[in-house]
Amino acid sequence: MQDILTFNTFITQDVLIFFYYIGAVLMPVVLYVFKDYLIAHLSFVKKINDKLHTFYASFSSNGKIIFWMMFSTMFLCMELCWRMMFEAMIGYFDIHEYLYQITKQIK
Repeated sequence: MQDILTFNTFITQDVLIFFYYIGAVLMPVVLYVFKDYLIAHLSFVKKINDKLHTFYASFSSNGKIIFWMMFSTMFLCMELCWRMMFEAMIGYFDIHEYLYQITKQIK
C-alpha cells in the first residue's frame, strides 16, 4: 500500500485500459448517436455537414464505393494508432514497475 501512496507502484494499467475502450468503442458510438444534435445546435458543424453532403452527392457509384473503402481504411488505421499509443504507455509503466522491483531486490 505504501508503494502506491508514494507513487513507486502505478495503478495506470487498469486506468489506461478503461480509457482505451472509452476512446475506441464508446466515443465513435456516442458521436454517431449525437451527430444530429450537433448538426442542429452548432452552426459550423451544420456548414461542414452541408458541404460534405454536396461533395458526397457529386460522386459516381464507383466513387462512393471508393469513398467508403477509404473511410473504413482510415477508421481502422486510427483505431490501430489509438491501440498502439496505449500499448506504448502500458509498456512504459510496466518497464518502470520491473525496474522498481529489480532495485528493491538489489537493496
